[in-house]
Amino acid sequence: MTLSLRSFLLHGSSIALLALASLVQAAGKHALTLYDEPAKYPAGYQHFDYVNPDAPKGGTLRQAGFGGFDSLNPFINKGVAADDIGLIYDTLTRHGLDEPFSEYGLLAETIEKAPDNAWVRFYLRPEARFNDGQAVTAEDVKFTFETLMTHGAPTYRAYYADVERVEVEGPRQVRFIFKHAGNRELPLILGQLPVLPKHWWAERDFSKGNLEIPLGSGPYRVAEVKAGRSIRYERVKDWWGKDLPVNRGFYNFDSMRIDYYRDNTVALEALKAGQFDYWLESSAKNWATAYDSPAVDNGQLLKEEIDNHNPTGMQGFIFNTRRPLFQDKRVREALGLLFDFEWANRQLFNGAYTRTRSYFDNSELASSGLPGADELKLLGPLRDMIPAQVFTEEFRVPVTDGSGIIREQQRRAYQLLQEAGWRIEGDQMLDAEGKPVSFEFLLAQTEFERVLLPFKRNMADLGMELVIRRVDVSQYINRLRSRDFDLIVGGFGQSNSPGNEQREYWHSSSADNPGSRNFIGLKDPAIDQLVDGLINADSRQSLVAHTRALDRVLLWGHYVIPNWHIKTWRVAYWNHLEHPKVTPKYDIGLNTWWVRPQPEPAATDNAAAASTER
Repeated sequence: MTLSLRSFLLHGSSIALLALASLVQAAGKHALTLYDEPAKYPAGYQHFDYVNPDAPKGGTLRQAGFGGFDSLNPFINKGVAADDIGLIYDTLTRHGLDEPFSEYGLLAETIEKAPDNAWVRFYLRPEARFNDGQAVTAEDVKFTFETLMTHGAPTYRAYYADVERVEVEGPRQVRFIFKHAGNRELPLILGQLPVLPKHWWAERDFSKGNLEIPLGSGPYRVAEVKAGRSIRYERVKDWWGKDLPVNRGFYNFDSMRIDYYRDNTVALEALKAGQFDYWLESSAKNWATAYDSPAVDNGQLLKEEIDNHNPTGMQGFIFNTRRPLFQDKRVREALGLLFDFEWANRQLFNGAYTRTRSYFDNSELASSGLPGADELKLLGPLRDMIPAQVFTEEFRVPVTDGSGIIREQQRRAYQLLQEAGWRIEGDQMLDAEGKPVSFEFLLAQTEFERVLLPFKRNMADLGMELVIRRVDVSQYINRLRSRDFDLIVGGFGQSNSPGNEQREYWHSSSADNPGSRNFIGLKDPAIDQLVDGLINADSRQSLVAHTRALDRVLLWGHYVIPNWHIKTWRVAYWNHLEHPKVTPKYDIGLNTWWVRPQPEPAATDNAAAASTER
């Protein structure tokens, strides 16, 4: 445990001198970076490069939501929170969208951290206010952290697990002390903490979700709620932070409205009919074929592909290894052989996608070939705990000829299933206990059924039943939280600087937390060790080595049947919207867009009309 400064000063002159030296090194900064390299934007910067600092304010952005919502509290594990509710809250820092991992002061004017990353201190801006006019204080920061750790979703307890305590050192000065030194990422992710008003929550139960409009300090407030159907936000005209460089060019819409649809096909038709303004397209088939409309032909509805430089992460069919059927790696590998990506890409996706081959695809973090020397130093001590292929084979996803005939893959799959003790009797596959094999694929998206039907047929050829179970969004989320599923389609998003979120994905400590993203149910000491090493990496080189080593072990565990990815965002929007010429490298940057001002009617037109009347 790291001692406080006061404790250090009680331990004699030599330790006091060390403490004072640390204070000299921990000078307050306007921004933090992962390895203490200079931030792209120096102190005194005026705005980010990817905004239009003179963007006009006004108008409404209309969007579509999926399913519905029944809560305005996004921090707990109960209910379904409304989309974009985070816009009502400010955070201590703001992430730079054109840098791998830099945090710039927002509520915090300056930030200090220990040279060994044993603590971080935030100095709040004196002008920071909640939207009722009360000042944002260090007590609010402490209250927020302790409330999220006590009553918030399990994600927070995993994400901030290495924080020992929070100390209020003054009205606008707060320090987080860590259990261990050396975690370079923790000071930065603590900056992402949204700050809640202690005075507003004093007489309310944080653990219960409801539709009472909460108080925030952010650029928008909730203006109208129609339960499960729509939500409207309005821009806070006297927002305390509107003139800060970190906010210049952001939040240009006077209002933002989200209408909810239970079917994305219906939502797309509503977009083309002008019922809302902006749509992030996730279907390659739709992108290629569903935008044949007059609005697209005449340039009113625009289609644009924006480069995405983020690691693509891993989307895939995720096995719940808590289920006995999926605890044998050979079974998981066999089922993966029955997914024919090449056929699906040709017949369903118009050839738009690339097969995902890594949990960190599209980045230097992805493993390839055989482990290098730096990875072997990490993997060698784990040799008896991880698959032997990690050291001898390059991981490759199965490849077919795209004809839809996968006899070779089916033969290999059957061989693996036999090795696992499964067998076919009559036309039915029996598991190692002699029970007929049947699993359920849990879905919330109607459009994904067409992807699963060929997979279902390939499994049926080997005597296995795949039941596709589609439920509404609320039921889907509840079943995910309670781990009541066999297979789902899901994703593990990644950044260029992976860190504490990896504990939430793969670590034993998150496996039994309802609501964590450890959907797989991983409890593996080797993976735990690699995750801990990644989080505590002391250089970019070490981070890359740890990430690649973790990637190999996850891939050879066959915990997911990899899906596909694309290296662009596909967006469709009506032409009264505009965005900056420079797009942030790692985000779409929707909060930097604006509504194009409409020209005023010409005065001569009115004069001509008056002349005609005479």
